[in-house]
Amino acid sequence: MRRLLTVLAALTCLAASGAHAEGRKVRIGTEGAYPPFNYIDASGRLKGFDIDIARALCEAADFDCSFVIQDWDGMIPGLLAKKYDAIIASMSITDKRKQIVAFTDSYYNTPAKFVKPKALKLEIPRDLKAMDEALAGLRIGVQRASSHEAFVRGELPAAEAVTYPTLEEAELDLVNGRLDLVVADSVVLQEGFLKTPAGQGFAFVGPNISIPKYHGYGAGIALRKGDDALREAFNAAIRKIRADGTYQKINARYFDFDVFDADN
Repeated sequence: MRRLLTVLAALTCLAASGAHAEGRKVRIGTEGAYPPFNYIDASGRLKGFDIDIARALCEAADFDCSFVIQDWDGMIPGLLAKKYDAIIASMSITDKRKQIVAFTDSYYNTPAKFVKPKALKLEIPRDLKAMDEALAGLRIGVQRASSHEAFVRGELPAAEAVTYPTLEEAELDLVNGRLDLVVADSVVLQEGFLKTPAGQGFAFVGPNISIPKYHGYGAGIALRKGDDALREAFNAAIRKIRADGTYQKINARYFDFDVFDADN
């Protein structure tokens, strides 16, 4: 009898696992304020690389997906509160975040970089101690609760970290002269700021920055711990769209280089 109960329990678990994979309704949390990865266009539509990748992954995994817009600093709390089931919003896979949530494999990996006004005479060395000395007293804009805020606070104590709910607000204060620098993902700064009219008087400065302690191991999909079936389904979908060329087609809509591992 005990063996029969064990078999029935195993079958029940398998059935439950299947219910959490194919055909599952999946709510995806994203920010909508991080172009070109995720943003809301002039007509109010959610667009961007993250969004197109999310849709492709949902199709590959046979998920019925919908999107939920969430401010960045509430992104993980919203996931834990079951406001949505997964975060696809260019979230870096860091050891600190892995203590709270689970991650899929990385679906892209790009370095961070500083942007400055072209008129500002400044060189930023690669060595972190020398970098801190070079940036002493300068106001550096960062998105609140981001890996870039953690980097500035952790490695550049001589500078002043100024936080913003969105990167776009930090860029606006840079344009208006309230900041000396902004540090963020290099692709976001290039495509979403430097290539726009507002960014014409600004330029990159210093080296590419990618410190695993702060910047992690690429951007992944964040999920609640224990949702292993969903995580494995997304991982399989990432492999599938990489293998069948779907990923490359989406990449080409936004970039002229492969962001899958642009950090190397």
